[in-house]
Amino acid sequence: MNNWREMRRAGAVRHSKSSSRNGRLKPIRKAYVRMTTRKSIFITGAASGIGRATALYFARQGWFAGLCDINAGSLRDLQREIGEDRACYMVADVTRQESLRSAVETFGTHTGGRMDVLFNCAGILRMGPHQEIPIEEQTQTVAVNLNGVLHGIQTSLPLLKQTPGAAVINMSSASAVYGGPELAVYSATKFAVRGLTEALDIEFEPLGIRVCDIMVPYVATPMIVDAAVQATSVRRLGVRVSPEKVAATVWRAAHGQKLHWKIGATIRVLMFGMWALPFARRFLVKTLTFGNGHP
Repeated sequence: MNNWREMRRAGAVRHSKSSSRNGRLKPIRKAYVRMTTRKSIFITGAASGIGRATALYFARQGWFAGLCDINAGSLRDLQREIGEDRACYMVADVTRQESLRSAVETFGTHTGGRMDVLFNCAGILRMGPHQEIPIEEQTQTVAVNLNGVLHGIQTSLPLLKQTPGAAVINMSSASAVYGGPELAVYSATKFAVRGLTEALDIEFEPLGIRVCDIMVPYVATPMIVDAAVQATSVRRLGVRVSPEKVAATVWRAAHGQKLHWKIGATIRVLMFGMWALPFARRFLVKTLTFGNGHP
């Protein structure tokens, strides 16, 4: 049902004289009004890590959370934790546009056709020497990290355009500042996400849609801490950011006006160095990630 009139025609809402006289809404109408007025966020990669933490954070603030991932079991558990009246989950593959389109459409039926925030969070990372990573894994990284963002934006535009003050928040990375050794393809996809964010923030302004991204170094998620192979930079720089800290930044991004939201001292030092010492960029990155020599 797309609106109140359609629900009445279908018999989903019925008035009674008593409810009309005392000015109270019948329970089903109360539920519909709440559904169409509370804010909502659609999150890809919601089953774990940053996506999961963000869903919990927004739900605590009273938002309705759309949980999207390929892991049905973890999504179901997360919905139960949040509350079935405050979240819905959709199993979908972000690399397949039709799969994601179906998930977005299902989300829209729960929110009265609105989407206040699209959080493109789904991502994968394969670390190690480039020549040792199979090409199939490299292209899959591109499919999830870049094509997944494109599919998320394309399929969500109809809901975003009809939601006043809507925003798209993309998960970028500190590795979008300068190419990261031992995570070259991942870094390339995050450069692409950064460029896409900057371009679409201008393009979507007439539509009333803000676009921004989150730039953060290594986050304590299973993708990093449980990786079979870790880049040398993980050991040198450490993993100092929690998923909850990123979630809090996503919340600020949903209400703020900045284009790039940076988290942690590492990325600030790196970006300052890129600006202050442009001739030493390669040396700075090599020093931070490899130290005095290659691993």
